[in-house]
Amino acid sequence: MAKRIFLFILTNVLVLTTIMIVLSVLGLNSYITPSGNIDFMLLLGFSAVVGFSGSFISLAISRWMAKKLMGVKVIDPNGSMNDYERNLVERVHRLVRAAGLSHMPEVGIYNSPEVNAFATGPSKRRSLVAVSTGLLERMDDDAVEGVLAHEVAHIANGDMVTMTLLQGVVNTFVVFLSRIAAWAVAQLVDEDKAMIVHFIAIFVFQIAFSILGSIVVFAYSRYREFHADRGGADLAGKDKMIHALESLKANVKRVDTRQDTIASMKISGGTKKKLLFSTHPDLDERIRRLHAK
Repeated sequence: MAKRIFLFILTNVLVLTTIMIVLSVLGLNSYITPSGNIDFMLLLGFSAVVGFSGSFISLAISRWMAKKLMGVKVIDPNGSMNDYERNLVERVHRLVRAAGLSHMPEVGIYNSPEVNAFATGPSKRRSLVAVSTGLLERMDDDAVEGVLAHEVAHIANGDMVTMTLLQGVVNTFVVFLSRIAAWAVAQLVDEDKAMIVHFIAIFVFQIAFSILGSIVVFAYSRYREFHADRGGADLAGKDKMIHALESLKANVKRVDTRQDTIASMKISGGTKKKLLFSTHPDLDERIRRLHAK
């Protein structure tokens, strides 16, 4: 669990740092005035450009990246399909129509023994629903229906875009506050050491604020899972959605969470004790809430 959190935060910090280096080379990071003070409006603008650039770049390539990382085989609905593939595509398309979406997502299968599925894409028009071979082999029809409904609900709710906007806001404050804190620390040392102290402090504070910001992002991720469960229950029926979650719980040891960027998009992240840094709520709590719905 600690490794997953570390990799998530490190990836975010590296993306922000890369964008900041590019902006620095272009001379677009001059938020320190000639008198040595901070121009807060310039800094806020700089922070917003850095914070939202990384998030929107990630969103733009999310569908492509998911296919490459997971080895997803996209099914051509107009091409030659076996019964196995045709049934999957027809189910997704039926749920998409029930959700009132005007554009059909790509439907794919990735070869993995894990029991999981995910939805991603930069918009409702350009989305992807992918399921693992392990899920199709180990789950019955009703459970598969519930899982697919959950993923379609994610698309209908616009969760990918909302997560991107939230991450952009969090990144903006991470960049903004880390530079203010670094500037304050640099004022405490001799002038000849101020530049190197300021640089090191930026990196340290950026990691610290990224950890705090990730708590907000993970909390919203857990909220959207509950919301997608309710949406899945509306589309497929409450009993099928509960059955799907119970089936996931029975196969929790076959849930792969090694690829963090993809794991946050899947229907299950496994049961987690340290929920503060978890992208998914505990499966028992999700089942309880659906029973109470």
